[in-house]
Amino acid sequence: MTVDVKSLSVDRQEVLQRCLQGKLSLRSAESSIQPVPRDAVAPLSLAQEQMWRQSLEVPIPLYNESITLYRNGPLKIEALEQSITEIIRRHEIWRTSYDVIDGSPSQIVQPADPLPLPLLDLRSTPEEERHALALHLATEDARRPFDLCTGPLLRALLIRMDEEVYRLAITAHLSIVDGVSVYQIFPRELATLYNALSVGGPSPLPELSIQYRDFAHWQRKWLLDHEMEKQLEYWRTQLGGELRPLDWPRVSRPSVRTFRGAIHSCNFPIEILVGTRNLCRNASTTIFTVLGATLSMLLCRYTSQKDIIVGTFCPAGRKRSEVQPLLGHFLNPLPLRVGLSDDPTFLELIKRAQLVISAAISHDDVPLELLARELLPTLDQSRHPFFTVGISLQPSTPPTESGWDVTSMDAQSGGAIWDLYMAFIERPDQLLGRIQFSSDLFDLKVIEQFVRDFSDVLKAATAHPEQRVSQLTSAI
Repeated sequence: MTVDVKSLSVDRQEVLQRCLQGKLSLRSAESSIQPVPRDAVAPLSLAQEQMWRQSLEVPIPLYNESITLYRNGPLKIEALEQSITEIIRRHEIWRTSYDVIDGSPSQIVQPADPLPLPLLDLRSTPEEERHALALHLATEDARRPFDLCTGPLLRALLIRMDEEVYRLAITAHLSIVDGVSVYQIFPRELATLYNALSVGGPSPLPELSIQYRDFAHWQRKWLLDHEMEKQLEYWRTQLGGELRPLDWPRVSRPSVRTFRGAIHSCNFPIEILVGTRNLCRNASTTIFTVLGATLSMLLCRYTSQKDIIVGTFCPAGRKRSEVQPLLGHFLNPLPLRVGLSDDPTFLELIKRAQLVISAAISHDDVPLELLARELLPTLDQSRHPFFTVGISLQPSTPPTESGWDVTSMDAQSGGAIWDLYMAFIERPDQLLGRIQFSSDLFDLKVIEQFVRDFSDVLKAATAHPEQRVSQLTSAI
């Protein structure tokens, strides 16, 4: 594996971290995103189109995403409803459905009607049973498919847990959200609007200068006119040669993917988070890089393979300053290929991973499906193209002063895109994990063991980064 980039400075580490969490703003005047005429047909973004096509083919609600906002304190439900309605009015993508116009899938922006907000009151349920019941209700909602042609592609459910304890469960189709949307923009706007509307004031939020459909129109033209061939050339080199898929030991793979899946949530010990942060500081690296290097090392141990490709969701579209305030889906799956054939030390592996991640981010606009069509002679219908294991670090949630907090809930749609996908959430005092896995390949006991092994290897690697991969994984 060869990556033609220089070692990353501390400044570039910050750029890398900000880009992976969707915080980096870049803008060039000659290619700025401008509003398109509202009577023009609006195409889907490239990522939206892939999800739209797959949603039509797969019976499982594969792209249903669930988040929960917690409210501790008094709640004016009417003001909450008004706040959600105003967010839907502001962001066209949250009132968009899809249809085929002149042979092409297109965005149809619907009127800004209020979103139904059913209220379920669990105060009469025994206190020790409320959490399980709330999770059951959210899971039922997450398993209901969306009608992509009629919309809306968003549902909300308000659950009253106690006198002044509420959960706002949101289920959305992934084509209208990403991590920045649900962990940063939506909670911030909801808190701001609720504070204003609950006392009878007007919305303090400025109008948006562009909408998601403007981005989708710009993206297609910009990529085809300026970037496609240049970025494809990088991936031809990076993904050249034999791409051997990961062979999980003792796993029988169906000939065609069913996309059935489940979720396992976990909380890593505080000493692991402290050790990881210390290593990041001493090695001038990022938590994502350390987590990704650990996953590559563990996969090498599990499969005895030395050429490891791990996928991640990169917020490619959010590099543009114009889209920073927008709700919507700006992600693109990226293959990160790391070689371990020389049994590097963990410090060497981190540096190697940094180079791979940095170069991939510089060429992250080409959709994965297009890469597959260009670079893979045949598509294996039993696997995701290029990689079957993914990892991500969710954007941090900004603190609010209104009693709201947001987290991924354990509600499950019953689907899984990849064999195994590890999503991490870094909090000030804890590192949370949410493991989505194919239930055709693994049972819960296998996944629980995988998490324990990951935790053990991460703890050893952060304590002794000078040791080689074979030493750090020898106890697995």
